[in-house]
Amino acid sequence: MKKAGILMIIGSLLLLGLFRFPLWNIMLGAPQYPDPLGMDIYITGIKGVNEFDIQNIDGLNHYIGMQTIPKPGEMWEFRVFPLVVAIMAVSGAIIGLLGFFGKINHWWFLGWFGLMAVLGVLGMHDFNLWLSDYGTDLDPHAIMKMIHPNGTPMTYKPPLLGHQKMLNFDVDSWPHTGGYLMFTGMGLTLIAFFIGKRSKNIVQ
Repeated sequence: MKKAGILMIIGSLLLLGLFRFPLWNIMLGAPQYPDPLGMDIYITGIKGVNEFDIQNIDGLNHYIGMQTIPKPGEMWEFRVFPLVVAIMAVSGAIIGLLGFFGKINHWWFLGWFGLMAVLGVLGMHDFNLWLSDYGTDLDPHAIMKMIHPNGTPMTYKPPLLGHQKMLNFDVDSWPHTGGYLMFTGMGLTLIAFFIGKRSKNIVQ
């Protein structure tokens, strides 16, 4: 269980990278913008990839009636997510340490992984709800009112994952460094479970 415990500690502590690196990134590219505009989504707030990106995105959004990019204090998620990540990182490290000394079995590793997976899915669902509201709750008095050929109002929800064409913009949404660290950490904790399970079977 010692190797499994070490992997569990490392995997859970990788979550702390979310306090330093962006979880997600959304980029908007168009012919009139040689340098694409971008947003880095952290667990504590949203920042522009470049200095004036948020200002420029808000300026574009104003014309079509989209909301401004929220400040950290305007979304409860930016207060709750850091707390959740810190609790999961610390609890995972404690579980790994107890596993290293043989105080608990490998099922605790799987339990931590399962809880983290559920929290991750709920977080992504919440993020997708925000994207939907951000792209569909438009100001009816906007300067520009774009409509589909059938006469229905056009919406501008960015993709949760992948690429999408919106007007003359190419929008790409992908995990960033913090997201990859989180996925890697979760993978290590799952590996720790199987190593712990195998070591128990060998002992028996």
